[in-house]
Formats: sequence, structure tokens, C-alpha cells
Amino acid sequence: MQINLEFERPEDGPASGPVTVGWFLTKDKGAILYDPPERVSVRQTSKTHAKSASRCPAVIQMESRYFMVKCPFDLHIGFGRDEKGKAHLINRAGAGSAIRASKISEVLVLVNEAEWRFPDRPTVQLMLPYCFIADETVYLTQLGTFAHYRPDPLPGTIFGGRFPVNLWPRPLMWAFEWHDPTKDLVLRRGEPLFYCQFEANGPDRPVQMVEAERTPALEAYMDKISGAVNYVNQSFSLFKAAEQLRPTKLLTPKAKG
Repeated sequence: MQINLEFERPEDGPASGPVTVGWFLTKDKGAILYDPPERVSVRQTSKTHAKSASRCPAVIQMESRYFMVKCPFDLHIGFGRDEKGKAHLINRAGAGSAIRASKISEVLVLVNEAEWRFPDRPTVQLMLPYCFIADETVYLTQLGTFAHYRPDPLPGTIFGGRFPVNLWPRPLMWAFEWHDPTKDLVLRRGEPLFYCQFEANGPDRPVQMVEAERTPALEAYMDKISGAVNYVNQSFSLFKAAEQLRPTKLLTPKAKG
């Protein structure tokens, strides 16, 4: 029996063809540190054999739907407690650190211990300026870099997350749950930090990634939703209100120059 795996959808209309997702940085300060998101692709692999995984349509389809964000910093961090038992981070790199000691706390934050999911697993957050926007319903899922090999595995797991970027364009962070705090957390600039998967209306629609302008309309909308998570427990409950405030168009591709 032959099974038809093709999905039917309209050939024309707003929900057909590639879905456009824009990325931008929420600030210009230090922008040179942050590389553009890249489509996940295992390059320089063998394609000589017809049955090679590199030529498999299923593998190609999967890779094409993930975008990678690279780590902007070199960090070598340990976890400890002071004489009163208070948790704190330790800069293992010391004087050899690529980031000044006074600046590390601006990019890497130890979450308040009362907010950890497990009492023996510290949570840290790497603050990032990456933001995504779309003018139709698009969900972003942030997840770990499962297709990239690390010779020294991270001593924990990252927090995943899923939300609609068309309604909630907010800066992403890298949230890490430290399963084994006796082992150091080592991050290297240029290595994959996390993946983003984008889901639009239609399982077969490809994603077109463009750099977006931080237009006055986009910044005004972001101001209206920023910080809401500090005042409500369930920020998703605000999506309907956000939709009513949202202008029809927020994504303006950046002019190439």
C-alpha cells in the first residue's frame, strides 16, 4: 500500500509560501559581538553515496527548520557558597578572563535560589539582545544544540521555551539548569549556544530569515509589553490584550547596504 505523505494547503494567499521571520538586536551596544542566526546545517559531510544521510530529504528538511544562535562570550564559571551558605558564581578564568570581572554580572546572572526548580540545581541566565518578529502567527521554540557535539558536555540542561513571536517579541536569554554544580560551566565564543525552531500555519512552509529594522512602531509595541512578566504569574494570559494593541505590520526587513 502506498501512503501519500504530502500535505494539502492553498497555493495562494497569506498562508502560502515561505513565512518571513525577522531577527534584530534590542541594543546597538556591543552589537559586533553578536553573530546573525544561522540555519543549522552539518557542512562538509560526505554526499558521494546516494543513500548518504547528507542527501536524505528527511535530514535536510529537519535541518532547514532550525536556526542556531552562537555564544558571544568566553566564560569559565564555577558555583560556590560563601561562609553563610549563600550561593554565588566564581570566575574561574580569573585575571585571564576575556570579560572584565566587573562586567560578568551584566551578562550572566545567578537566579534567586527560591526560584530554582530543584534545590540542588542552580539556575543561571545569560542575558542576550536577540529578538525575533513576524507579521503572521509564528511560534518560536528555543532548545538545546542537539546536532552539535561537545567534547566536554555541559554539566546540565538548558530551559526550553515556546511562544508566538508575532505577539511577544522579547529578548531571548539562555537559561541553564546546573545539574552537577561540582563541575564548571564552560562556554566558548562562536560555539552553538541554542537552536530556534519556527512553526507557522502549515507544517511544510519553509522559513525565510531576514534582519529586521527596529522601527519606531516596533519599539513602541515592545515598550507596551516589556516587563509584564514581573507583574503577572502567567504572561501568556496577556496575549489577547497584546494582539489588540499590535499594529498590523511590525516586520520591516533591513535595507542591505
